This record gives sequence, C-alpha cells and structure tokens, in this order.
Amino acid sequence: MKFNRQVYAVIGVVILLLAGLVYAWSVLALPIGAYFVDWSKAQLSLTFTICMMSFCVGCMTGGLTDGKINVKQNIWTSGILFFAGFFTASCAQTPITLYLGYGVCCGFASGFVYNAVLSTMSAWYSDKQGLISGVLLMGFGMSSFLVGKVYQAVTPSGEGVDAWRKSFRGFGILLLVILAVCGYFFTKPTKEDLEAQGIDAGVKKKKASGGLEINARQMIARPSFWLFFLWTICIGGAGMALISQASGIAREVGSEVEAGMIATVVGLISVFNGLGRVFFGNLFDKKGRTVTMMTVDIAFALSSALLVAALTGKMFALIIAGFVCCGFSYGGLNPSISAFVNASYGGKNYPINFSVMNLNLLIASFGGTIGGLLFDISGSYMTTLFYMIGSGVVSLIFTLSIRKL
Repeated sequence: MKFNRQVYAVIGVVILLLAGLVYAWSVLALPIGAYFVDWSKAQLSLTFTICMMSFCVGCMTGGLTDGKINVKQNIWTSGILFFAGFFTASCAQTPITLYLGYGVCCGFASGFVYNAVLSTMSAWYSDKQGLISGVLLMGFGMSSFLVGKVYQAVTPSGEGVDAWRKSFRGFGILLLVILAVCGYFFTKPTKEDLEAQGIDAGVKKKKASGGLEINARQMIARPSFWLFFLWTICIGGAGMALISQASGIAREVGSEVEAGMIATVVGLISVFNGLGRVFFGNLFDKKGRTVTMMTVDIAFALSSALLVAALTGKMFALIIAGFVCCGFSYGGLNPSISAFVNASYGGKNYPINFSVMNLNLLIASFGGTIGGLLFDISGSYMTTLFYMIGSGVVSLIFTLSIRKL
C-alpha cells in the first residue's frame, strides 16, 4: 500500500515525537531522585550522558545497516528496544540497572530509529531537504516538553513513592504498540513512487549537492566537514548549557514566581526550539547554508545577550523573551545538519554521513557540564551566558570559513 508522501511525513513526526522522549530525562528523573534519596545528582545525570552516547551509537548503526535491513524492521526493532529499556529501568534498584535500561537500550533505540526516519524522509523529500528535516525534528524536539507534561501530571513523586515505575512500564508498552503500527505503514520510495507523485528527485539532488556523491571517508577528508562539525559543537554545546541552567536562571530572576510557572517558562525553550526547526529548515531550502547558519549564529548570540540584560535588571519578562528567542534560534541546528549533509555530500551515502556528523553530540553534550562548572566557579549564571554569547561569535567565524572544499 502506497500513500502520498505527506502521509509518510505525518507518520515520521509521530515516530520521532515518541523517540524524542529520551530528551525528557530531567523531568523523568525527578521522581526517581525523590525515591532513591541516597543516589547523588551525578549518578542520575550519568544516565543521560550514557543515553546520548548510546544515541550516537544507535544512529551510526542505523546508517551502517541502511539498505541492509528494511526500514520497517528498523522501526519494529526500535520499538522492542524501547519496551525492553523502559521495563528494565522500571525495575531499577541500583543505578546500573537504570544505565542499562534507559541509558543503553532506550538511547540506542532512539538513535537507531532517528536515522531511519530522517533517511527515509530525505528520500521522499529530495526537493525540500531543509523543510522536511525541520518538520520531523520539530516533533523530536518538542517531545520532551509535551510528554514531560503528561508524565508530571500522572506521576506523583516523593520518598518511597514509586509511581514512576508504572509510568515507565506504560511508556514501554506505548512505544512498542505505536512503533509497531507506524512501522507497518512506513516505507522508502522507489524511483517509480517518486515519479508517480511528480517528483524529479535526480535533478533536484544534483542541483542541491553540486553533483557530489561522496562516502564518509571522503567526507571527513574535506575541510568543509570539519568546519561545519566544529560549528555544530559550538551551537550544540551552548544550547545544552542553556537547557541545563535554564531553571536556575529563571529562579534567580523570578524568586517570587511559583515553581509551576518556572517549569512552564523553561518549557518554552523546547516549544520554540521545535518551531525554529521548521523555520530554519525552510530557510535553508530558500536561502541556502550561509544565510541560515549566519542567522542562527547572530540570533543565538543576541538572544543570549537578552538574557544577560534580564539577569542584570532582574526582569522576568525579559527572561521569558530570552528563552523564546534562544530556543527558536537554537532550533536551527538540527535541520541545518540534515540539510547540509545531503546538499553538500549527496543522498546516496546520506544515512552513514549523517550519523558521522551527529557524533558532534559526544562533545556538545558536555555543554551542560560546562555551564554548571562555570556557575560553580563564579557563583553567577552570567558566566554561562557569556559562554553562550562567545559560542555564537565563534560559530559565525566557522560559518564564514566554510567553502565547498
């Protein structure tokens, strides 16, 4: 059974909305930390670090197995791994069990299906790489906010309260069932499928990539790869620093503001990050790499400066504006990665090339640690914000240095 490509796009958004659940760890961890009062913050935080590393491994595995296993099998395998991961984590009595369940299984499953969905939809939308990446990644980025809110509503926390175990099992079953159904209807297009929908993929791809079709080994030998890779680390690390310290920044300015309101304001980063992914993905298609990346760099630096003004003047309204603007501009990172890899190095080796580029997460994920360390050293969130501004400026240098080399 074949559908219009818009149907596959909707299915892809649903899959990534669920796969992005792993990014809600800061919310999911709260009841666990309250239950295991003797576990340190570092022990809990290591779960997410392991999850991100496993995500990269899963993404790479997805690239290596692309074309060797059917995309349906990829999605079904991911559903089974999510099920196993959440059920294992729900039985945790020690951090090790949590690391294996949530960190390894769920992280790997998320990266595995992430690559499959983006690779498949890249083939369906060879004429609109940036836009489809933005739409898909909007679902992935907003997952932590939407699912996190549901989790908070149904999962009471406190010492000795283990409602999180039931919620984790529920997530496992939900992911298994929905991915099983979505996988059944998800497929990569053949040349005939594209022609039937009036899509001249060959011409569009050649025009977008300048005729290049190179593999991962050739890609990493090009200066353009390393300059763009460094750009992703700068923007990604700064974004992670903001996310990790957002609650503290908001609390410092809004000391009288209720905790629920603080959580909602912090959640705006995820909401506008999702919207930014669509905007910047479409901008990449229409204006190209340089304009898109420069806009991200400048907007992120200025948005960070807005937070400096908010912290200096103790103005909570500016904190809200700053979070909205930072989240929106940070949203330009992921669709730019997907569109850049396809446009610069071609679609033939996209799955593996894309997974190699996503290894930036292994380094960028330490941005949150840097943000916390800067606060520990200075006792002020200003240092974290200056780090974010500096990252935006350095990123602009990388943007202007990239050539088709």
